[in-house]
Amino acid sequence: MVSHHYDVAEVRAHFPALSRHYGGRPAIFFDGPGGTQVCRNAIERVTETFESRCANGGGTFETSRRTDETTLAARVATADLINAASPDQIVFGANMTTLTFHLARSFADAIRPGDEIVVTTLDHDANVTPWTDLARRGVVIRTVDVNPSDCTLDPAAFDSVLNERTRLVAVTHASNAVGSIPNVAAIIQRAHAVGALVFVDAVQYVPHGAVDVQALDCDFLVCSAYKFFGPHVGVLYGKREHLERLTPYRLRPVKDVVPWRWETGTPNYEGIAGVLGAVEYFAEIGERYGGPFRSIYESAGFGNRRLELKCAMQAIQEYEATLAWRLIDGLESVGGAHILGLTDRTRKHERGATVAFNLEGRRPREVAAVLAEQGVFCWSGNYYALSLMERLGLEPEGAVRIGLVHYNSAEEVDELLTILHSLNGR
Repeated sequence: MVSHHYDVAEVRAHFPALSRHYGGRPAIFFDGPGGTQVCRNAIERVTETFESRCANGGGTFETSRRTDETTLAARVATADLINAASPDQIVFGANMTTLTFHLARSFADAIRPGDEIVVTTLDHDANVTPWTDLARRGVVIRTVDVNPSDCTLDPAAFDSVLNERTRLVAVTHASNAVGSIPNVAAIIQRAHAVGALVFVDAVQYVPHGAVDVQALDCDFLVCSAYKFFGPHVGVLYGKREHLERLTPYRLRPVKDVVPWRWETGTPNYEGIAGVLGAVEYFAEIGERYGGPFRSIYESAGFGNRRLELKCAMQAIQEYEATLAWRLIDGLESVGGAHILGLTDRTRKHERGATVAFNLEGRRPREVAAVLAEQGVFCWSGNYYALSLMERLGLEPEGAVRIGLVHYNSAEEVDELLTILHSLNGR
């Protein structure tokens, strides 16, 4: 049955953890940027792998053949999720950080001392340190600063650092700390104009909005399945010419063709199966709640699962925006609350559903601990967005982070606000 009305109670039924009690009460999970709860589709795919597909790939026997079938299906599904041209452009790995270090190591072999790489102060450190480490090989590191007043990146700011020596720009699609959504398409255009490649960290965007690597024209993009309702698996997308040109560090018996040449060691087959389940879940959301957006993507030529995935992410993004601004509006009425990042209602499209704040007179970890006692699970600190917190003068304490996802409800947001009002005596 297809419904145009987003039913969060029905959505929550897909997540077994949301029905469980912790310390005698149901928990409110606002920890999504650190890892979302896992949907039933993914859990069932993982379980099925252990029960009937538990074998290494590449064999002639049935369980091995089943493993290969599931892995291929997961590549196809992930390619559909981000609109990659081919499943061969999808590389699976342990996590985003490992994949980024792996690629950076190979990238270093293809550049020379004096070449330049651009990073930003908005990014998670996993999209900073793998690149800045190349300075030891003589690479020059340029940094684009964030606007500290609203934690945004101005694409025009890249013009001052881009030049004919720039080889790569590393930039986030959405901040894991403060929810800022840079204009990645504009940044990519600027980088390509000087001949530089672009590496996009989409870990915090994929769970919340539609990604189209072909439309963006990015050279590489990474995401993590455990941030989009699946298991702990990292995903790397790369344009075929780059995946074939760069030399990966691999064992001799590994096939020297993409994507296998980039996958070191035995893959996490059960996790990869869970990625398939997570994408299948998104497609179900699109089928059920994507009606209002279907004509938009049908006219753009998307068909079948890619269409449902586009519709799903549009429905999710619109629903989460109502939660995010409900939270921001509420926080602005909490005495002593200071919100990090964008609060300008005319620029809503530049902010996602991750909101960070501090309360005057209280340490972030203290606030997070009080919330945990009340069954509200969230993070405090720098969340590995180290450069940003240093720039904002918040190290080492950081801030409290509320990460909203599409299984959260307005009632949960209101309960959080009630606790914060009580905590601050108002």
